[in-house]
Amino acid sequence: MRANRFQDLSRFAGTARGREAWRAQLWWLFQSLLVLPTPQFMFAWRRFALVLFGAKIGKRVLIRPGVRVTYPWNVTIGDHVWIGDNATLYSVAEISIGSHTVISQDAYLCAGTHDHRDITFPFKASPIRIADECWVAARAFIGPGVKMGQGAIAGAGSIVMGSVAPATVVAGNPAKVVRPRPRQSDENDTTEI
Repeated sequence: MRANRFQDLSRFAGTARGREAWRAQLWWLFQSLLVLPTPQFMFAWRRFALVLFGAKIGKRVLIRPGVRVTYPWNVTIGDHVWIGDNATLYSVAEISIGSHTVISQDAYLCAGTHDHRDITFPFKASPIRIADECWVAARAFIGPGVKMGQGAIAGAGSIVMGSVAPATVVAGNPAKVVRPRPRQSDENDTTEI
């Protein structure tokens, strides 16, 4: 036996699915065979497949080909959301995406990690909350427990491990505040104040 070990995976206790193991296996098989290889125009089918397995999806959501979702029952998506090609929603905890938000191609939303300080390497899941009108740009990584306020932007290739204030642009590795995001006036907005 070795002394001073960092991790012992034989003592790992597993992950939290939120549903039975068979349901997760069924989803992964269904997704691999009937969702991932679908052509671009099949937005309605991809939405239907996710809802069939428990996702809550709003109106006019566009989910492009190759989008991977670990556990649909942990996903909530608002209205008029775009999710780009090959994005990943590693939804081992809840991932909520607000209305009018864009998750660009190859973005990775990761709601789980491991506690590297514990030799059993236990799994830790923390919800990701992305508010309305946000943009997670191409190849950005959003870590466990991150909250993005309304109108926030995570720049392309950014590694976001902490929460982002509303109307703020962050970029880099690790992501740092770049500037505020200016608000746009909308002449078509008929909302009364």
